[in-house]
Amino acid sequence: MVYPRGPSAQHPTGANFRLQRAASRADVFPRLTAMQKHLRARNFAVFRISGAGVPGKRKLVCEMENWGAESQQYSNLILTSYADALLDHIEVSALPVVWSGTEHMSFVEASEFAPLIKHLPSDLTPFSGLAFPVRLGAMGNGYVVFTAASLSLSSDLMVEQHVRSCQIMTDLLALDERRTVPSETLSEREVACLQLAGDGRISEEVAEALGLSVHTVNAYLGSATMKLDAVNRIQAIAKAIRLGYIH
Repeated sequence: MVYPRGPSAQHPTGANFRLQRAASRADVFPRLTAMQKHLRARNFAVFRISGAGVPGKRKLVCEMENWGAESQQYSNLILTSYADALLDHIEVSALPVVWSGTEHMSFVEASEFAPLIKHLPSDLTPFSGLAFPVRLGAMGNGYVVFTAASLSLSSDLMVEQHVRSCQIMTDLLALDERRTVPSETLSEREVACLQLAGDGRISEEVAEALGLSVHTVNAYLGSATMKLDAVNRIQAIAKAIRLGYIH
């Protein structure tokens, strides 16, 4: 499993995957199935981190999988064996995580690139696993996991599937935001203020661009923040991007 050096090896961030259209879970599932096929994996699962920012409350939650009747058993196996390690890893690294099960996973891996992969303890599950960490900052974090008896992976395939994992997680987060956002929509002025604020302009600059007073701009930004159920302006901008109000 060889990762190229240089800019192309950098982990994607949330800004690279701003939502262009609304996705549905019916859209996401076949995309995960296609990734599974490319990786020649047996199953997949998407784990999200809940309770982020609250000490002692972080946990991995399985959002989507194709394990069938054994879904709860396999999810629990991964969580029992590796939840703490995965939660710790994503705080400090964006490198893929692998572990070997009782049927050992094999990799196409040059020794000089071994430090670019995080290996977890082996033989804690009957299956081997490959987990792509997805770090989207304020948007949310998690893992896209693939399991198999054995995997043989090229560097290009790994990078490609890591990017797709980020896109999958971004779309799932956007779906959650659409379910929780109030029915009251943003006004044109609120959208305009959020767009300029999202471009990095302070209130005074937004006011000058729109021909409004600073007080009025702050009022629009405040009302948009409440409508989006955000805790502050930064989170409101992030939600507005994910919901397609601004870009």
